[in-house]
Amino acid sequence: MSSFNRTPYVTPHVLHKHYAQAYDAESSNLIGRELEYFSQAGFDMDRIQIKRNAPPAVLYEDAVRNEGAIISSSGALINFSGKKTGRSPKDKRIVYEETSKDEIWWGSVNIKMDEHTFEINRERAIDYLNTRDNVYVFDGYAGWDPKYRIKVRVICARAYHALFMNNMLIRPTEEELQNFGDPDFIIYNAGQFPANRFTKGMSSTTSVEINFKRMEMVILGTEYAGEMKKGVFSVMHYLQPVKFGQLSLHSSANVGETNDVTLFFGLSGTGKTTLSADPRRKLIGDDEHVWSDDGVFNIEGGCYAKCINLSAEKEPEIHGAIRFGSVLENVVYNPLTRVPDYDDASITENTRCAYPIEYIPNAQIPCVVASQPKNIIMLTCDAFGVLPPVSKLTPEQASYHFLAGYTSKTPGTEDGVLEPIPTFSTCYSAPFIVLHPGRYAEMLAERMAKHNVDCWLINTGWTGGKFGTGKRCPLKYTRRIVDAVHSGELAKAEYETFGVFGLQVPTALEGVPREILNPHLAWPNKDAFEREVRKLAGMFQKAFALYESDVDEKVRLAGPQL
Repeated sequence: MSSFNRTPYVTPHVLHKHYAQAYDAESSNLIGRELEYFSQAGFDMDRIQIKRNAPPAVLYEDAVRNEGAIISSSGALINFSGKKTGRSPKDKRIVYEETSKDEIWWGSVNIKMDEHTFEINRERAIDYLNTRDNVYVFDGYAGWDPKYRIKVRVICARAYHALFMNNMLIRPTEEELQNFGDPDFIIYNAGQFPANRFTKGMSSTTSVEINFKRMEMVILGTEYAGEMKKGVFSVMHYLQPVKFGQLSLHSSANVGETNDVTLFFGLSGTGKTTLSADPRRKLIGDDEHVWSDDGVFNIEGGCYAKCINLSAEKEPEIHGAIRFGSVLENVVYNPLTRVPDYDDASITENTRCAYPIEYIPNAQIPCVVASQPKNIIMLTCDAFGVLPPVSKLTPEQASYHFLAGYTSKTPGTEDGVLEPIPTFSTCYSAPFIVLHPGRYAEMLAERMAKHNVDCWLINTGWTGGKFGTGKRCPLKYTRRIVDAVHSGELAKAEYETFGVFGLQVPTALEGVPREILNPHLAWPNKDAFEREVRKLAGMFQKAFALYESDVDEKVRLAGPQL
């Protein structure tokens, strides 16, 4: 008998004694109010199987079985987001309605959408979700301080998206889940299904929209998971100042042994995640925080780290967090060994990993500290190579640089960015800003003055020449500078004034070469240096013109003077 005709040996599937209560055997684990909620929202409860707060193992099985996901050699789940591998800021809309229209800073970031169009897209998303066999629901919290947190419900059709939000939101306990009640904010993620381009106000087949009256978000035409994370942040960026009177910030935060909190501001690619993961300090969070009257708390339950060129040597904490339960996004892997290749950018430069914050060994859990910040570090990645690696800012300069929010967009953080472009992102969070920048800046200045906070501008970008000729400031020097901020060395250092920008630059710091501290010394060609300084100063002035009428003259004069 040929070997082909033999019945292959199949390992018997041994069922656990509680198998009858397992997910596969249940139509749904929703009860009472929740069941009613989904029926009213338009979900066909007789047909679809809703999995609510499914454990990571179940989501792994579904993602591997149905979505082409791969389990990496370290146990993380490798997923692919399809055509979109970054955010789609041009397709983001805010619904123009009476409850929020007077608060929102309308313009190119917050583009208006009418309520009727939102209803069409919402219906389209729910109709699509109704055609799926599996619908995943994750109920979690945004904000670690119970006084200011909101309840978020995510409804999606990909196990990858459910696991991502399981990592990024704060996971409720069994008891909290049973008493969860009605959510404060709902995300309908039908990202596999396109928006209809002929619907009024649609610019493409992608649509990411938020309705503050309904407290809902609808996603169509993009499977990039980061859209959900930033949707939650946009809502917190609106609610915290408007409803709670607290300051929401696009920042990372850590805390030292003496309860001294440092806030790090910075956009993608400036080193915010890397520099706040410090073995000598506890991490409060890597991206989104609220500076409240009581202290500082993280908005999220996880971290969303960039993976490009990641190595265990350079970033041991992040590298070690990539294990079972973590989500690797758009990362290329070796098909034989399943080992991720973090240097391969063939899918995108914007490769990412989402993991629960407790995967960082020195995370501050719960992620809330009842003491006010002592230092604020504003990070920039200057592609012109002219800003010093560290400067001490006056309160007026702090307001100026917070409103200007200068950095260079590095390749991969958004669709279509292939080389660094100078960018001014107000409050270091322009793509997610909801209210007028002046409101956040005013709250920041008030809190800094009240608590006597020191502020530092740290450039992690180029030195000795601009992008292409100079080189990126070595991480070891930047880490040394940050350590000197925390130890108090820099507060006691001697300073000199840095030309056009009027910045105070330390004349010496042990462990950092003098020519690194003052960029003028690092450039071989002094004329070229002066040209680039003046060019960047001009860009600052042009960008700041937007806010000039809204700020104090002292703040206006704190910028570069040509």
